[in-house]
Amino acid sequence: MNQVMENILTRRSIRAFNEKSIKKEELEQILQAAIYAPSGMNKQTWQFTAIVNRDKIQYLAKIVERVLGRVGYDFYQPAVLVLASNERESRWAKEDNACALENMFLAAHSFGIGSVWINQLQDIGDHPEMRAYLREIGIPDEHLVYGVAALGYAQREAGEVSKKGIIKIVE
Repeated sequence: MNQVMENILTRRSIRAFNEKSIKKEELEQILQAAIYAPSGMNKQTWQFTAIVNRDKIQYLAKIVERVLGRVGYDFYQPAVLVLASNERESRWAKEDNACALENMFLAAHSFGIGSVWINQLQDIGDHPEMRAYLREIGIPDEHLVYGVAALGYAQREAGEVSKKGIIKIVE
C-alpha cells in the first residue's frame, strides 16, 4: 500500500490529548495543507485561525460552555485549535472548509499528531459573546466558522475501528 493510502486508512479521530506542544514548523505545514485543498471555482475565500495558547483555547471553550449549556466543555484540551472560517456569502463555504479540514487532519496524522473535527461553533458564531471573541482573534464579521480542528498528541494509541458504507462500482 502506498503512503498516501496508508495515511488515509490509519487516521482516527482523537478525543484525548496529552500536554506535548506541536512544533511550529509542523503546524505551519498542516495549515499549508489546508490552503491547498480544492475550493469551489478556486475562490479560496477561507481563513484558518490557529490558537496555540491553551488558556485562550479554554477561554473559547468556556464561551461554548455558557452559550450551549455544556458543563465542563473543553475541546478535548488540544495543543492547537484551528478555526476554519469562510465568507457567509460564499456558495461553497461549508464544502470548501470540509475539504481543507480533511487535508489538515491527514497532514497532522502524517506527523503523528492526532486530530478531531469539532462543529460547535457553526451554529453559535453570531452569539454576541462568541462574535466578540471571534472578532478579537481576527475572524471578520462576514465570516462564519464552519468547522474546528483540535490538534495534539494522543494520550493513548487509537484502536482499530470498523468502517461502514456502501461502495458500488458500475461498469
